[in-house]
Amino acid sequence: MLVQVLLQLAVVVTLLTLAGIAVIVGRYRLRDTRREWASRLRAATPITVVLIVVLLGNGVARQVVPDLSWMFGWNLTWAIYDIEGQFILWLQSFETSALTAFFSFVYIYGYVFLLVFPVVAYFALSNTRPLRELLTAYTLNYVLGLVLYTLVIAYGPRNMMPELVEALMYDTYPRYQHLTRQVNRNTNVFPSLHTSLAATVGILAYQTRAVYPRWAVVAVPLAISVAISTMYLGIHWAIDVVAGIVLAYVCVELAGLLVGRWSVTERFDVGNPLSRLR
Repeated sequence: MLVQVLLQLAVVVTLLTLAGIAVIVGRYRLRDTRREWASRLRAATPITVVLIVVLLGNGVARQVVPDLSWMFGWNLTWAIYDIEGQFILWLQSFETSALTAFFSFVYIYGYVFLLVFPVVAYFALSNTRPLRELLTAYTLNYVLGLVLYTLVIAYGPRNMMPELVEALMYDTYPRYQHLTRQVNRNTNVFPSLHTSLAATVGILAYQTRAVYPRWAVVAVPLAISVAISTMYLGIHWAIDVVAGIVLAYVCVELAGLLVGRWSVTERFDVGNPLSRLR
């Protein structure tokens, strides 16, 4: 079943990405990319390698993080509940089959598309800085997120109050559990990494709206929808989402500083004032 879900995810995200390339990127940037892909790839290779190493390390580390959390972390589940109360129950009171279908699609397919497409779109720009900032921000999200997961123990609403909070996505589409259980842990909900990564893309899309105005129109509402989906589906608390947005802002700011300070290839883009507009 996992293979079937992964295949379906790959097909849907590929189709969405191809549509995005046609509508947002455009054939002129694709033409330039065919000429310049080697130099762009060289510029992005260092941070890409770092991101891959972090992702591999993250996958291994998260197997032991729950044990480390119980040894060194703080259980903030009840503190979070005391602060926000029954907000998630109130949000789920608006539940309809259409909303559940929409937010389930956004949580699985929309989220992956949101992370994949900007990599393609920014690679199509002659100026490689947006791509390098994006990949750096992704890397920081995973690194800082893992640190916070280790320090903070927090059960999500559906795990803390299973008799009150409905697992809407899993009750309606149980096959998605085969995918989410590969990456989610019951005690790792603070912050919402779904929200932080989605917000990261949304912030960068807004910053690059002069280059990709259509992408900003798509990315910002989609990022907001991802954040809402995590709460509507009973996976995260509102505080997790707020923390995810803060983490995204920090990662984007740090990415801008790091790329600007330590980039070896930045000088190749600075000399061409039109490169950012391609």
